Amino acid sequence: MNQSRNPIPFLLLSFLLILVDQTSKLLVHKYMEPGFSGQIALIGNWFKLHYVLNPGMAFGMQLGHEYGKLFLTLFRLVAMVAIGGYMIHLARAGASKGLLWALSLILAGAVGNVIDSTFYGVFLENAPYGSPTPWFHGQVIDMIFVDFWEGFIPEWVPVWGGQYYSTPIFNIADSCIFIGVCSILIFQGSFHSHGPEEEERQTEDIAKETELTAEIPDSNAESETPTIQNRQLEEDDSNKKESI
Repeated sequence: MNQSRNPIPFLLLSFLLILVDQTSKLLVHKYMEPGFSGQIALIGNWFKLHYVLNPGMAFGMQLGHEYGKLFLTLFRLVAMVAIGGYMIHLARAGASKGLLWALSLILAGAVGNVIDSTFYGVFLENAPYGSPTPWFHGQVIDMIFVDFWEGFIPEWVPVWGGQYYSTPIFNIADSCIFIGVCSILIFQGSFHSHGPEEEERQTEDIAKETELTAEIPDSNAESETPTIQNRQLEEDDSNKKESI
């Protein structure tokens, strides 16, 4: 049986990442101008800070419905609670540390974007024009721009053909979700395999079972001993009778 783990360290990692995510968003909101005018090049021409407001999902995707944003925010709230509860359950069940670290990243990303969607429409007044209410309609602040390519997609490409496209602009919360999900997909085999501690316990259990087996006397050997003695006595008796 796997040893139960304390979920607090994994929750603390999520909390620290949420602080980093929210701090970066608020600093960008306060000190940067939205759009290309406020863009800051960090590494060459390909890694930049670019302040944009994202009304939809991660990487700028949206739900095309009047209440799509509300549905999305409520879904994020449910997912946030579900991921947190599931991570605590796995920790108490003794799941792999790697899996728990990955889930803590996903939880941090989910909570980070939920905060934006729930409160930014009120406190930063960035809800899209015409929203039914600023609550749950806040726009997520994105700023990380890895500018590898931009231009028009060829006409022959289904759905997106002929549209202008650039590499997505995202935030730290999106990065946490992406890294956590990729870690689970790539390392799921090792996450579910027996770790060194468990293998050591299994080895000790096998050794104990072997010792117990060695200490149990062989009932067949015990039963054969009196049989051999009886046969010897019978042979002696027959020899005595013949000599007489």
